[in-house]
Amino acid sequence: MAGLTESLRNIWKIEELRKRILYTLGILIIYRIGAYVTLPGVDAGVLAQVNAASTSNDIFGFINLFVGGAWAQAGIFALGIMPYITASIIIQLLGAVVPYFQKLQREGEEGRRKITQLTRYGTVGITALQSIGYAINLQYGATGQAVVIGPVFFMISTVIVLTSGTMFVMWLGERITENGIGNGISLIIMIGIVATFPSALMNEFQLKVVAEGGNLFIFLVEIALFILVTAGVVLLTQGMRRIPVQYAKRVVGRKVYGGTTQYLPLRVNAAGVMPIIFAQSIMFIPPILSSFFPNSGFMQGVGEWFNPTGVGYSILFFFICVFFTYFYTAIAVNPKDMADTMKRQGGFIPGIRPGKQTSEFIDNILTRITLPGAIFLGLVAILPVFAQRAGVTQGFAMFFGGTSLLIMVGVALDTLQQIESHLLMRHYDGFMKSGRVRGRRM
Repeated sequence: MAGLTESLRNIWKIEELRKRILYTLGILIIYRIGAYVTLPGVDAGVLAQVNAASTSNDIFGFINLFVGGAWAQAGIFALGIMPYITASIIIQLLGAVVPYFQKLQREGEEGRRKITQLTRYGTVGITALQSIGYAINLQYGATGQAVVIGPVFFMISTVIVLTSGTMFVMWLGERITENGIGNGISLIIMIGIVATFPSALMNEFQLKVVAEGGNLFIFLVEIALFILVTAGVVLLTQGMRRIPVQYAKRVVGRKVYGGTTQYLPLRVNAAGVMPIIFAQSIMFIPPILSSFFPNSGFMQGVGEWFNPTGVGYSILFFFICVFFTYFYTAIAVNPKDMADTMKRQGGFIPGIRPGKQTSEFIDNILTRITLPGAIFLGLVAILPVFAQRAGVTQGFAMFFGGTSLLIMVGVALDTLQQIESHLLMRHYDGFMKSGRVRGRRM
């Protein structure tokens, strides 16, 4: 505890780090305020009454979790940053099959700028389409009585406001990444999830303990399991396989260099939280499309099949998570580049020839250690469904593993890692004196 207090004091002593943290907090506060600004043409009082009388045990309730309640409140940031994530997924998938995008990925900084620009254009198009579905859902769904202006004007204004809101949120995320601390997009997703955690925990406590016939023991068991799953996610995030790399001696003049053994860290979950975000964004698409056709039985059936509480949803979600874990690992970790770098620096893995054999060896090791990580990631992703079936309330079950917990742990560790780096660069002790906090980037 004393070490943590000292680290917090050291953070405040470093002017640059202090400014970055305060800047990040200020941007996140602006984002949270936007969640409570209601769309033009919506009666906030009537909307609150409708939401109080209904339950959000469907895909829209799940989306509402990611945007910190802005979806249910018809806020100007109701779509959050998810359209940007969806556009990023599409661009990355195109990079695997379309030569033009493959060429952009190889062009360095200039190629990255073009890809970023294309992602922004894609975000505008996806947000506009989702805004139409959201407006239709507001007008003709259970909240229709809260819309107090004409349908045509409401549709136009909603598309404009929601699209502008998402682009503004994307801009806020970029500002955090450049001038703040941590990954801005990741922090915006996390803060939306964290915002609903206190109320979910309180509702669970009210139901299990305060309500008539409540049982404190059951509530404590749930908290213990929650902590256990969180610890498992932390281990998944930081687990790795270390491969020894021997560097041969080199004589330059009268000095001898090398002759040391270092270790190449290969993470069990090299993809971080991106696979589950990718998978979740894809699972969002069918229900949102079904909202375009509220009177179509077929489309409503498709949307119901993608209900997060359904068995079919869980099975599909699990396999998509496993697939994207391998897919994103292949993008994030390039064994050939690792082998070439070691060869240039005079390093080699004992018993393995430098070059192609080293690349194949690293690829085989990475494939083997990724499998258990991918399976565990998929199981954690669908754990909330089982928690809900066991009697945990829908709101708290979303944090009982799943996307929510993975994102919170991953982003928190990544942010702590960046703070740790600032402290160590200025010769201060970090949060962990025995070693650096190893976070994951999104």
